[in-house]
Amino acid sequence: MGRLLSELVQRRLDLDPQIEGITADSRKVGPGFLFAALPGSKVDGGEFAAGAVAAGAVAVIAGQDLPGLGVPVIVTPDPRRMYALAARAFWGAQPPVVVAVTGTNGKTSVAAFCRQIFNALGHKAASMGTLGVRATGPGGLDEQLTPPGLTTPDAADVAELMSILAARGVTHMAMEASSHGVDQRRLDGVELKAAGFLNLTQDHLDYHHTMEAYREAKLRLFEELLPRGGVAVLNADSEAYGAFAAAAVATGKSVFSVGESGQGLRLLERLPTPEGQALKIEAGGKAYAVRLPLAGAFQASNVLVAAGLCIAAGEPAAGVMAALEGLEGAPGRLQRVGTGPRGGEAYVDYAHTPDGLETVLQSLRPHVSGRLIVVFGAGGDRDNTKRPLMGLAAAKFADIAIVTDDNPRSEDPAAIRAQVLAGAPGAREVGDRRQAIAAGVALLGPGDVLVVAGKGHEQHQIIGGVVHHFDDVAEVAVALEAADV
Repeated sequence: MGRLLSELVQRRLDLDPQIEGITADSRKVGPGFLFAALPGSKVDGGEFAAGAVAAGAVAVIAGQDLPGLGVPVIVTPDPRRMYALAARAFWGAQPPVVVAVTGTNGKTSVAAFCRQIFNALGHKAASMGTLGVRATGPGGLDEQLTPPGLTTPDAADVAELMSILAARGVTHMAMEASSHGVDQRRLDGVELKAAGFLNLTQDHLDYHHTMEAYREAKLRLFEELLPRGGVAVLNADSEAYGAFAAAAVATGKSVFSVGESGQGLRLLERLPTPEGQALKIEAGGKAYAVRLPLAGAFQASNVLVAAGLCIAAGEPAAGVMAALEGLEGAPGRLQRVGTGPRGGEAYVDYAHTPDGLETVLQSLRPHVSGRLIVVFGAGGDRDNTKRPLMGLAAAKFADIAIVTDDNPRSEDPAAIRAQVLAGAPGAREVGDRRQAIAAGVALLGPGDVLVVAGKGHEQHQIIGGVVHHFDDVAEVAVALEAADV
């Protein structure tokens, strides 16, 4: 399937080798490869260019000239973007309908909801994001192509995976667009029909440094990646709605707003039920009654954005509304694990930001007639300014808070807990996460709700650079069973 270098980089070249593969990882280079020497926060890819050539690379993309390599060096001011576009040209195919969603919280759920809605309407569909790449649909298609990992994979991986999905007959795809992924041009080779925005709250300041830079990264999805004529599906209830709507309109996109203040999909009513919640949604001048099998106001918001993306992609509103009643939550996203021996319900959620934690706790409150209990921590080697804010959210919105370890990574776990506890001085401290979960389960009684937050679908815990197997869902299940003895 080799392609000429000139075709991939869209330049006339005196030396135009045949390209047999493309990567930004020098360890993956083989004979005939195009190597992208990308800038990094710690090292520059140019340092690995000579090694890549020695391994078989016949051309290099770089941000500056790299003399003496003996192969064509394609110099560009934005090597990440050229890499993404070259990868797309090399692999050549993607599902005809692709939508993307960004936001601090809820991306994984929305991508999974879109895939399920497309399935319900008769399409083979895929979701790509934190939970990996999954393809499902008619004919018994149910394939997990990649395990959980990066929210937005490397640009060449994105291009290859889309090509594989297209070959599998997948026609519709929903993908998460993380701020890192957008900023690092990982989605620049994707052709989008629509893009969605959920919310914007503090996260990833260790990378972006300021909220302004974080917002600008997400805005780029609408300003540059969504093509003119595409549809921006925006949560009208977010404080950041105005900035995203303005960016979309200014660059020739149409806006489809959703939420209580939405114009495309308006949430008229939301009532908690034992099974989830009853929604009344107005679409195209018609009101639809939807029995949503998912708890929480934030899930209602996520569902509206997912529904809006599917409608923007060409699906009929009536069919989309009907499909909502069959939705299943994404693993580790307000996932109900079981009931305590004395009553009460236990959930696991991925909430790992102050806003995410607040949202989950507020969403569960209508389902609580007793006490709302939360077990949570904060990750190491990440934005430390959010730690006391997470403590504050727990202290404010839960009745009982137990602070434990998340992924301390290279930091002192006790120091991280102390920073969290600074925002929640009345919280309990149980460093060992397994013991903390058991302590939370032991408190469960009639009408109580326990949520173990922070890790969600993850199946590991990183302590001192060592990766330990740890699954919150499994640990909660074990604790519930032990408590029942």
